[in-house]
This record gives sequence, structure tokens and C-alpha cells, in this order.
Amino acid sequence: MTPDAHATRTVDQLLAVLDLDATQARTTEDIFTGRSHPMPSGRIYGGQVLAQSLLAAERTLPEDRAVHSMHGYFLRPGDAAQGITIAVDRIHDGRSFSTRRSQAYQNGVPIFSMIASFQDEGPGVEHSTPMPDGVPDPESLLPDEKRVDGLPPGTASMLTDRAADVRHVESPLFLPSDDDRVPHQGVWMRMRAPLPDDPRIHRAALAYLSDMTIQESILRAHGVFWALPGLKVASLDHAMWWHRPARVDEWLLYVQESPNARGGRGLAQGRIYTRDGRLVASVAQEIMVRVPETP
Repeated sequence: MTPDAHATRTVDQLLAVLDLDATQARTTEDIFTGRSHPMPSGRIYGGQVLAQSLLAAERTLPEDRAVHSMHGYFLRPGDAAQGITIAVDRIHDGRSFSTRRSQAYQNGVPIFSMIASFQDEGPGVEHSTPMPDGVPDPESLLPDEKRVDGLPPGTASMLTDRAADVRHVESPLFLPSDDDRVPHQGVWMRMRAPLPDDPRIHRAALAYLSDMTIQESILRAHGVFWALPGLKVASLDHAMWWHRPARVDEWLLYVQESPNARGGRGLAQGRIYTRDGRLVASVAQEIMVRVPETP
């Protein structure tokens, strides 16, 4: 990958957001602060606070004890115009596993709370669900920002300025499409420019990407698109399991499906694969979704 100046700048901006500061303040917890991405909606992107909370927890651990799972709840909308304070509670350190709780705060109240588990690398049984066959290569697909004419200026610039190159196998869901109403989709993703070699950055960047598009398996099943007037969507929780290391500046396939929607909530599940078919991570998220009634 040979990125241009714009691609490099978008990734540098992401790295700046992930570059947390350790403060001198101490209670019974470790305290970190970070900045926020500007967003057209004014709300913090959920993947940002996921990645920051994970990195804060990893800063309290040896580098070779890597995250293998996290479970978090989005408690309040975050303000993208403000920074974030993250408090890490060192819940447990064992011979092979550690547990951390991270809570992200703005204006003195928590906006996100997660518990994550970390483990030393070791041998064990191994198997994985294979990557689906017949998925087109990412080079055969246009980037999303080149497939969505007619978007409001703020949304269009958000796609162009994000650090990730995202390419839907099906039609992107920003505008109406003639695609079948099915509860599944595939998305290729990678960062637009190379990341540092630090595995912690790649794990955090994978968390950052994991919140991107996964909600769409629910929306696609009902012919709903992001620009639909009156649509309200909010992430409620997020769970993720890291299975194998991977570079997030190389192409990853995000296979997504929704097994259920009811009562104003929808459940989405995803599997993330490297281009050569290694299962890197599994993801689950429940969202609140309110679709305007048709007159």
C-alpha cells in the first residue's frame, strides 16, 4: 500500500486519538485522558471509545499479556467536542489471566463501561469457522465514498475523511438500494495508511473498526438505510473476542449477520477474517433501532 498525503493524514489523526495521556491523578484506579474525533453528528463514534478504553486497560499490563475478550455498555451519548477521561480498575492479576474494568467519563459521568480479559499466549486446541467462499476481492469494489452520490455534505466528508478504507460487497446502506432484504452482508476494511508495528495499536484499531457497519445487517433485513428521515439507531452494548493477531492496515473481511430483531432492539453478529482466511475476531452488538412508521 502506497498511501497519499490525505490517507496518511487521516490515519495520523486516528493515532493521535489513540495516544492517551497518563495523568498524575490517582484514586484506586489508573487515570488516562484522550481526545475525540470531530463528528458531523456531534456524538462520539462508539468505536473510538472502545479503542481508547482498551488501550487504557492495556497500559496497566505487560505488553505480552494481550486482550482476548471485552464486554461493554454504551451508557450515554458522548460529545465529540470534548475530551475523555478513562479510569482503569485493576480487578485481578493471575498467573495467566488479568481482568480490567475501564470506564470512560465526560463531565463527571460515565459514557461507556467495559470489562476486558487478558491472557498470556500459550498452546491449546484450535479450530475456526472458515471464511465464506465466493466473496469478491476488495480491489474489484469501489470505496464506499465513490458509491454514494447525493449524500449531505457532512456525511460525504465523514466517509472521505475517516481513517478506514471501507468497501461493501453489497450496496452501501447510506441511501436506498435495490438489494434483497436479507439480514447479512460482507464488508472489506483496512486502514488507509500503515500503522506502527505495536500489536496493541492493531488490537485497538480492530476494536475501532468492529463498531463500523455491524448494525447494517439489522437494517438491511428491513430495507432501512442510514439517511432515512426519522430513523433512530443507538448502540447499546458491544462484545468482542480476539482470536488471532492481524494487521489492521491489511485487508480484512467483516462478515455480518443478524439473528434477531424485536421490541425496538436488534442483535448483530460478525466475524473478521484476514484475506487468506484466518479468523481474527468475533463481534456481537445489540442496538436500539426505531424506524419511522410508513404513512
